Amino acid sequence: MTCFRIVLLALAVLFVLPVAASAVLYATRANCDWRLADRSSVGLLPRADAHPGAVLRIFSARTVSWRGIVATHSWIVIKDRDAPAFSRFDYTAWGQPIWVDRFVPDGRWFGNPPSVVFAADGPEAEAMLPRIRRAVAEYRYSRPGDYVVWPGPNSNTFVAAVMAAVPEIRASLPTTAIGKDFPYDGRWAGLTPSRTGIRVNLGGYAGVTLGWVEGFELNLLGGVAGIDLRRPGIKLPAVGRLGL
Repeated sequence: MTCFRIVLLALAVLFVLPVAASAVLYATRANCDWRLADRSSVGLLPRADAHPGAVLRIFSARTVSWRGIVATHSWIVIKDRDAPAFSRFDYTAWGQPIWVDRFVPDGRWFGNPPSVVFAADGPEAEAMLPRIRRAVAEYRYSRPGDYVVWPGPNSNTFVAAVMAAVPEIRASLPTTAIGKDFPYDGRWAGLTPSRTGIRVNLGGYAGVTLGWVEGFELNLLGGVAGIDLRRPGIKLPAVGRLGL
Protein backbone atom coordinates (compact mmCIF):
# COMPACT_ATOMS: atom_id res chain seq x y z
CA MET A 1 0.00 0.00 0.00
CA THR A 2 1.42 3.37 -1.02
CA CYS A 3 1.84 6.26 1.41
CA PHE A 4 -0.89 8.18 -0.42
CA ARG A 5 -3.39 5.37 0.12
CA ILE A 6 -2.41 5.09 3.77
CA VAL A 7 -3.08 8.80 4.22
CA LEU A 8 -6.46 8.50 2.51
CA LEU A 9 -7.39 5.55 4.71
CA ALA A 10 -6.35 7.41 7.84
CA LEU A 11 -8.41 10.44 6.83
CA ALA A 12 -11.41 8.22 6.18
CA VAL A 13 -11.12 6.60 9.59
CA LEU A 14 -10.59 9.88 11.42
CA PHE A 15 -13.01 12.15 9.58
CA VAL A 16 -15.55 10.18 7.52
CA LEU A 17 -16.52 7.27 9.78
CA PRO A 18 -17.28 9.46 12.85
CA VAL A 19 -19.56 11.67 10.74
CA ALA A 20 -21.35 8.60 9.42
CA ALA A 21 -21.83 7.27 12.95
CA SER A 22 -23.18 10.63 14.12
CA ALA A 23 -25.57 10.73 11.17
CA VAL A 24 -27.01 7.37 12.19
CA LEU A 25 -27.53 8.63 15.74
CA TYR A 26 -29.19 11.78 14.40
CA ALA A 27 -31.59 9.70 12.31
CA THR A 28 -32.74 7.85 15.43
CA ARG A 29 -33.62 11.04 17.32
CA ALA A 30 -34.81 13.39 14.55
CA ASN A 31 -38.54 13.04 15.16
CA CYS A 32 -39.91 16.58 15.55
CA ASP A 33 -39.92 20.04 13.99
CA TRP A 34 -36.92 21.93 15.44
CA ARG A 35 -38.98 25.14 15.44
CA LEU A 36 -41.32 23.55 18.00
CA ALA A 37 -38.55 21.89 20.00
CA ASP A 38 -38.24 22.21 23.77
CA ARG A 39 -35.97 25.07 24.92
CA SER A 40 -36.60 24.79 28.66
CA SER A 41 -34.00 24.55 31.43
CA VAL A 42 -32.23 21.24 32.01
CA GLY A 43 -31.35 22.16 35.59
CA LEU A 44 -27.60 22.66 35.22
CA LEU A 45 -27.69 25.98 37.07
CA PRO A 46 -28.81 26.77 40.63
CA ARG A 47 -31.57 29.31 41.22
CA ALA A 48 -29.93 32.71 40.84
CA ASP A 49 -31.83 34.26 43.74
CA ALA A 50 -30.74 31.41 46.02
CA HIS A 51 -27.08 31.47 44.97
CA PRO A 52 -25.41 34.72 46.13
CA GLY A 53 -21.97 34.00 44.69
CA ALA A 54 -20.72 34.89 41.22
CA VAL A 55 -21.16 32.27 38.48
CA LEU A 56 -19.48 31.54 35.15
CA ARG A 57 -20.55 28.73 32.84
CA ILE A 58 -19.73 27.81 29.28
CA PHE A 59 -22.24 25.50 27.64
CA SER A 60 -22.33 23.59 24.37
CA ALA A 61 -25.19 21.70 22.72
CA ARG A 62 -25.89 20.06 19.39
CA THR A 63 -27.03 22.71 16.96
CA VAL A 64 -30.24 23.03 14.98
CA SER A 65 -31.63 20.40 12.58
CA TRP A 66 -29.28 18.22 10.46
CA ARG A 67 -26.32 20.48 11.25
CA GLY A 68 -26.32 18.84 14.66
CA ILE A 69 -24.79 15.78 13.01
CA VAL A 70 -21.42 17.50 12.93
CA ALA A 71 -21.70 20.71 14.96
CA THR A 72 -22.53 22.17 18.34
CA HIS A 73 -23.52 25.67 19.45
CA SER A 74 -21.70 27.25 22.40
CA TRP A 75 -22.69 30.10 24.72
CA ILE A 76 -21.68 31.88 27.92
CA VAL A 77 -23.63 32.42 31.14
CA ILE A 78 -22.52 34.74 33.95
CA LYS A 79 -23.88 36.12 37.21
CA ASP A 80 -22.37 38.79 39.45
CA ARG A 81 -22.22 38.34 43.19
CA ASP A 82 -25.67 38.98 44.71
CA ALA A 83 -27.21 39.50 41.26
CA PRO A 84 -30.84 38.28 41.07
CA ALA A 85 -30.52 36.71 37.60
CA PHE A 86 -28.10 35.16 35.13
CA SER A 87 -26.96 36.80 31.90
CA ARG A 88 -26.56 34.69 28.78
CA PHE A 89 -24.49 35.63 25.71
CA ASP A 90 -25.00 33.97 22.32
CA TYR A 91 -23.61 34.78 18.89
CA THR A 92 -26.10 33.99 16.12
CA ALA A 93 -26.96 34.71 12.50
CA TRP A 94 -30.16 36.53 13.43
CA GLY A 95 -30.09 40.33 13.45
CA GLN A 96 -27.53 41.83 15.81
CA PRO A 97 -25.10 38.90 16.17
CA ILE A 98 -24.51 39.11 19.93
CA TRP A 99 -27.73 38.25 21.75
CA VAL A 100 -28.09 38.89 25.47
CA ASP A 101 -30.67 37.00 27.53
CA ARG A 102 -32.56 35.84 24.44
CA PHE A 103 -32.70 32.23 25.66
CA VAL A 104 -32.99 30.32 28.95
CA PRO A 105 -29.49 30.30 30.54
CA ASP A 106 -29.20 26.51 30.72
CA GLY A 107 -31.95 25.73 28.25
CA ARG A 108 -32.03 23.09 25.57
CA TRP A 109 -30.79 24.37 22.23
CA PHE A 110 -33.85 23.63 20.09
CA GLY A 111 -34.40 20.35 21.87
CA ASN A 112 -30.78 19.37 22.40
CA PRO A 113 -29.56 19.35 26.03
CA PRO A 114 -26.35 21.28 26.74
CA SER A 115 -23.25 20.03 28.48
CA VAL A 116 -20.91 22.08 30.67
CA VAL A 117 -17.58 22.98 29.05
CA PHE A 118 -16.37 25.08 31.98
CA ALA A 119 -17.70 26.07 35.41
CA ALA A 120 -16.47 28.50 38.05
CA ASP A 121 -18.19 29.92 41.12
CA GLY A 122 -17.58 32.44 43.87
CA PRO A 123 -14.37 34.52 43.95
CA GLU A 124 -12.84 32.53 41.09
CA ALA A 125 -15.71 33.44 38.78
CA GLU A 126 -15.94 36.98 40.11
CA ALA A 127 -12.33 37.69 39.13
CA MET A 128 -13.05 36.62 35.54
CA LEU A 129 -16.32 38.45 34.90
CA PRO A 130 -14.93 41.94 34.08
CA ARG A 131 -12.71 40.44 31.36
CA ILE A 132 -15.61 38.33 30.08
CA ARG A 133 -17.73 41.45 29.66
CA ARG A 134 -14.88 43.38 28.06
CA ALA A 135 -14.22 40.58 25.57
CA VAL A 136 -17.91 40.48 24.64
CA ALA A 137 -18.06 44.26 24.22
CA GLU A 138 -14.87 44.37 22.13
CA TYR A 139 -15.55 41.31 19.95
CA ARG A 140 -14.37 42.25 16.47
CA TYR A 141 -17.15 40.46 14.56
CA SER A 142 -20.11 42.13 16.27
CA ARG A 143 -21.81 43.83 13.32
CA PRO A 144 -24.87 42.52 11.45
CA GLY A 145 -23.70 40.31 8.61
CA ASP A 146 -20.44 39.30 10.30
CA TYR A 147 -21.77 35.86 11.26
CA VAL A 148 -20.71 33.06 8.90
CA VAL A 149 -21.86 29.49 9.58
CA TRP A 150 -18.70 27.93 8.14
CA PRO A 151 -15.80 28.19 8.67
CA GLY A 152 -16.59 31.18 10.92
CA PRO A 153 -16.88 33.54 12.63
CA ASN A 154 -19.83 31.80 14.27
CA SER A 155 -21.05 31.06 17.80
CA ASN A 156 -18.04 28.91 18.61
CA THR A 157 -15.60 31.52 17.30
CA PHE A 158 -17.21 34.04 19.64
CA VAL A 159 -16.93 31.80 22.70
CA ALA A 160 -13.35 30.82 21.82
CA ALA A 161 -12.41 34.51 21.61
CA VAL A 162 -13.91 35.21 25.03
CA MET A 163 -12.12 32.19 26.51
CA ALA A 164 -8.84 33.44 25.04
CA ALA A 165 -9.33 36.73 26.90
CA VAL A 166 -9.43 34.77 30.17
CA PRO A 167 -6.74 32.08 29.74
CA GLU A 168 -7.09 30.80 33.31
CA ILE A 169 -10.35 29.23 32.20
CA ARG A 170 -8.05 26.39 31.09
CA ALA A 171 -10.71 24.60 29.05
CA SER A 172 -11.19 23.72 25.40
CA LEU A 173 -14.34 23.74 23.33
CA PRO A 174 -15.34 20.30 22.01
CA THR A 175 -14.19 19.13 18.60
CA THR A 176 -17.79 19.47 17.44
CA ALA A 177 -17.58 23.25 18.01
CA ILE A 178 -16.94 23.97 14.35
CA GLY A 179 -15.60 27.51 14.03
CA LYS A 180 -13.59 27.48 17.24
CA ASP A 181 -10.38 27.49 15.21
CA PHE A 182 -11.35 30.43 13.02
CA PRO A 183 -8.77 33.24 13.59
CA TYR A 184 -10.90 35.43 15.88
CA ASP A 185 -7.93 37.76 16.39
CA GLY A 186 -7.02 37.91 12.70
CA ARG A 187 -3.86 35.88 13.23
CA TRP A 188 -3.32 32.59 11.47
CA ALA A 189 -0.59 31.53 13.91
CA GLY A 190 -0.13 32.11 17.62
CA LEU A 191 -0.87 30.82 21.09
CA THR A 192 -3.84 28.61 21.85
CA PRO A 193 -6.77 30.20 23.78
CA SER A 194 -5.43 28.68 27.01
CA ARG A 195 -1.93 29.99 26.19
CA THR A 196 -0.51 26.55 26.95
CA GLY A 197 0.54 25.82 23.37
CA ILE A 198 0.58 26.99 19.78
CA ARG A 199 -1.67 26.66 16.79
CA VAL A 200 -1.46 27.34 13.08
CA ASN A 201 -4.59 27.53 10.93
CA LEU A 202 -5.59 28.47 7.41
CA GLY A 203 -8.59 30.71 8.02
CA GLY A 204 -10.50 27.98 9.83
CA TYR A 205 -10.39 25.62 6.85
CA ALA A 206 -7.42 23.64 8.12
CA GLY A 207 -4.85 23.79 10.88
CA VAL A 208 -2.89 22.16 13.67
CA THR A 209 -3.09 22.82 17.42
CA LEU A 210 -0.74 21.57 20.13
CA GLY A 211 -1.23 22.60 23.75
CA TRP A 212 -1.51 21.13 27.22
CA VAL A 213 -5.17 22.13 27.59
CA GLU A 214 -6.23 21.71 23.95
CA GLY A 215 -4.12 18.61 23.31
CA PHE A 216 -3.12 17.73 19.76
CA GLU A 217 -5.78 18.61 17.19
CA LEU A 218 -5.86 18.37 13.40
CA ASN A 219 -8.46 20.59 11.73
CA LEU A 220 -9.65 19.64 8.26
CA LEU A 221 -12.49 21.70 6.74
CA GLY A 222 -13.73 22.49 10.26
CA GLY A 223 -13.76 18.92 11.49
CA VAL A 224 -11.30 18.21 14.29
CA ALA A 225 -9.55 14.98 15.23
CA GLY A 226 -6.83 14.58 17.79
CA ILE A 227 -5.59 13.38 21.16
CA ASP A 228 -6.38 14.75 24.62
CA LEU A 229 -3.06 14.90 26.47
CA ARG A 230 -4.20 16.25 29.84
CA ARG A 231 -7.05 13.76 30.23
CA PRO A 232 -6.13 10.76 28.10
CA GLY A 233 -8.60 10.28 25.29
CA ILE A 234 -9.18 10.73 21.57
CA LYS A 235 -11.05 13.52 19.83
CA LEU A 236 -13.20 12.84 16.80
CA PRO A 237 -15.18 15.09 14.46
CA ALA A 238 -18.98 14.90 14.80
CA VAL A 239 -18.65 12.54 17.79
CA GLY A 240 -16.53 14.54 20.24
CA ARG A 241 -14.16 13.27 22.91
CA LEU A 242 -13.86 9.60 23.85
CA GLY A 243 -11.80 8.67 26.88
CA LEU A 244 -11.46 8.80 30.64
